[in-house]
Amino acid sequence: MIHSYSKKAYPWDNACIESFHALLKREWINRFKIFNYTHAYKLIFEYIETFYNTVRIHSHCGYLSPTQYEEEYLKNLEANAIERAS
Repeated sequence: MIHSYSKKAYPWDNACIESFHALLKREWINRFKIFNYTHAYKLIFEYIETFYNTVRIHSHCGYLSPTQYEEEYLKNLEANAIERAS
């Protein structure tokens, strides 16, 4: 494995995280005045744990929130297990 970096101001090498950072700023960070690193850390943690990973819909989850997607997935597993047992 070779560790490499792209040149400065060239975000296309890591488009996924660049997109996430833009989303984080647009949906959350720009609403607050950040006082220090600890405050920023807490705000980002709160966004990821209480909204992004639980409530916010994601296209890769069929436009469901991750929590809804997981519930649907578990329901399908249970239904398949019941069908196989019958």
